[in-house]
Amino acid sequence: MKKESERVGTDNAFAELGLAPGASETEVKAAWRRLVSQWHPDRNDSARAVAKMQRINQALKTIRLRGFGAEPGRAGADGSVPARPDETRDKHDATTASRKATDRQRRTISRKLKLTLEEAALGCTKVLRGKLTDTCSSCAGAGYQVLGGNCPQCQGSGAVKQRAWFGWPGTLAECGACRGGGIAKQPCPDCDGTGKSAARGYKITVRIPHGVRHGDLLHVGGHRTRADQMPGDLDIRVEVLDHEFFALDDDGSIRCELPVDGFAWVANRRVEVPTLTGLQALQLSRDRLSYRLKDQGFPVERRGPRGDQLVTVVPIFPKRLSTDQEILLDQLIATSSGQDGRAADARLDAWNKGLRAWEQGLFKRSS
Repeated sequence: MKKESERVGTDNAFAELGLAPGASETEVKAAWRRLVSQWHPDRNDSARAVAKMQRINQALKTIRLRGFGAEPGRAGADGSVPARPDETRDKHDATTASRKATDRQRRTISRKLKLTLEEAALGCTKVLRGKLTDTCSSCAGAGYQVLGGNCPQCQGSGAVKQRAWFGWPGTLAECGACRGGGIAKQPCPDCDGTGKSAARGYKITVRIPHGVRHGDLLHVGGHRTRADQMPGDLDIRVEVLDHEFFALDDDGSIRCELPVDGFAWVANRRVEVPTLTGLQALQLSRDRLSYRLKDQGFPVERRGPRGDQLVTVVPIFPKRLSTDQEILLDQLIATSSGQDGRAADARLDAWNKGLRAWEQGLFKRSS
């Protein structure tokens, strides 16, 4: 029974290489090299390349162990047949290709991550969750298992004749049973022919450094996490959301337009200004509309020092004054002039003097 199973396994290996059982060693090597040149991950970017390369290498290994192991040759002291130089080279090539295919199979998962401006500026910790779909281990992602021998549907031709209408000659189409290969196959029972295993969830905690910008790409190596958390590398594309109060400049400055009560601005009162770390008190001055808050902006570069925050004050006065406000303003205007009628401010007093002189001169010229 064991010999029969070994024979079936060897026949499957020959079929995987596209050869009939009992093909010579030269034919096997030629077929293997031809398939490697077609499916090697360094030359083929398709999703099937890795799984196909693994099956090709496994087929070569099976044939060598079961098909060529008893070939006549010069045996060593332990009865083994020494490998020829070209065979050693082929084994090395197969091992290298298999290792590259395994490395290529380690996926890189791409994610988008939305951050507020505060999170991007100060750094944060995020928990990312998702689902992964792995390649079926039973069929290595092919979706089918090779039975060996000719396909019973097309008798090994890879094509079947379609039924014609009204006496027209039928046309040939790819055989659905063997997918045009001519070799007997069956859908993989473990994945129902999809080549994919059931989806499984993952959860990983990542630390976002301070100073990341919109569009930055962060890379998290899978070797830093357990395989059950993240079986692969992670690429995170940062998306910084627009802010309600702030606008970010390229030099790290943050601009903020602050509406304040016009009477509070005239009275040089204190107001609260929003910053990335919370509210901060600001002393108003009625002769200033622009203020700079040192080190309250965005980091100039990732993990670097923070820039400044630029605040523009916009005094807001009521469109319509109440009666009480009108009375108070009249009283305020009256107190702005001294007992001698001169204005309390020298600039306003100089303007009033110049205006009266201009008026008198205009009257004299007209008379």
